Amino acid sequence: MADEARKDLKYTKEHEWIKIKGDIAVVGITDHAQAELTDIVFVELPEAGKEVKKGEELCVVESVKSVSEIYAPLSGKIVKVNSKLDDSPEIINESPYDDGWLVELEIKDKSEVNSLIDAETYKKTIE
Repeated sequence: MADEARKDLKYTKEHEWIKIKGDIAVVGITDHAQAELTDIVFVELPEAGKEVKKGEELCVVESVKSVSEIYAPLSGKIVKVNSKLDDSPEIINESPYDDGWLVELEIKDKSEVNSLIDAETYKKTIE
C-alpha cells in the first residue's frame, strides 16, 4: 500500500482519483480500489465526446470478483479514453495512478473541484 494516496491528486469517497491539469481532469481508480477488486479482467469505457454529470456512471470495471460502476467525480465532456485498457485491463492493477487512468474529462464546472477530497482525508476514509 505504498502508493495508497498521492498528495498531488484529488479523491472521491467512492475511490476515484483525479488529477487536475488546467481544464482537464484525468480520472482513475485508486490503488485501494484496484486491490479490493483484485484481478481486473475488463473495462467498459465510455465514448469520447460523451457528456457526464457529476455522480453519473462513467464506466464499468469488471474483476474476477465483481463488477463495479465508476462514477464521474466531476461534470464535463470526455475528451479522451485510455484505449490501452481494451486489450490490457490489468494495467489498472499494475499502475493505477500512472498507466491505468480511465478517462480525461473537460471540466464543465470548476467549482465542483472543491467537493473533492485531499490525500489525507481519503486515507482516513479507507482506514
